[in-house]
Amino acid sequence: MGYLEDVTKELFNYMPELTRQEDFDRFWEETISEARAVPLNSSRQKITYPIEQVSVYEISFDGMDSTPVCGWYIVPEFMQKEKYPCLIHYHGFTGSRGEPSEFMHWVLMGFAVVSIDCREQGGRTGSRAPSSWGYSMNLASKGVRSKYEYYYRYQYMDCMKAIDFACAQPEVDAKRIVVEGGSQGGALTMAMAALDDRPAAALADVPSNSNLVRRIEGEHGAFAGVADYLRRHPEELDLVMNELSYFDTMNMAGRITCKVLASVALKDETCPPEMYFATYNRIAGEKEINIYPFNAHEGGGAIQTEAKLKSLKQWFPDWFL
Repeated sequence: MGYLEDVTKELFNYMPELTRQEDFDRFWEETISEARAVPLNSSRQKITYPIEQVSVYEISFDGMDSTPVCGWYIVPEFMQKEKYPCLIHYHGFTGSRGEPSEFMHWVLMGFAVVSIDCREQGGRTGSRAPSSWGYSMNLASKGVRSKYEYYYRYQYMDCMKAIDFACAQPEVDAKRIVVEGGSQGGALTMAMAALDDRPAAALADVPSNSNLVRRIEGEHGAFAGVADYLRRHPEELDLVMNELSYFDTMNMAGRITCKVLASVALKDETCPPEMYFATYNRIAGEKEINIYPFNAHEGGGAIQTEAKLKSLKQWFPDWFL
């Protein structure tokens, strides 16, 4: 047995008890129905970009509460194809849609790319969602007293509507959708793989939002905000843990059927690897995980990017002819 096998063998057996509630599926069916009842109201405006071989668009579409969600849409026009596969990127906590140059490796591979802001974080997207009370430290604790007002209910649906946007574009082949992201973006990737049957593959790096009870107990990453909220409101402990269970990807993992390539880093204290394994070990479909033993929350970086490019080419060779 090699070093990595020896130090990770317990991770592959890690199966904490699910916190899934009886009405879990019904809640998500109602939420998705509510989101899809809101018109997409999308727009795209081409901008002048220094790399003239691609077309770059500023985009916007409405979330489930009619919040305009901002993003980029990039098309590899130089390939002169009628339809392209599309990669949808979700960013990490406090980030934004980024800059078009960050996605050029995907564009060169032959993907159209959609990258969106997460609401109320580092980009240009706000929020019109109701909020009946305060929160502590950061957005991970916003609305924790109600699954209907919780921050990630709206954010998960923004991510689903980004798939709606992509599939509505004339250049995109709706049967060739990939979702991708790291940290918070990895959580959103997992959630979309579980809640939406359109992604053919999910690429999730150092993912968040898994095994949330443990995340809160250890005050890891953004969920330190929930722990701080509970210090201030200990009488709400059981209520908060119950409401957050609907957004825990380990409770969703049994619904994932698309191909999954994930990665974790063993020195990651923001999203500790064992917490993601509570999700990974429950994925029944085709899956693979890369483990970086001496990396922290930066994960595998460019090495993992190379692995993602290689896996997509191996999985879907016909996409890139």
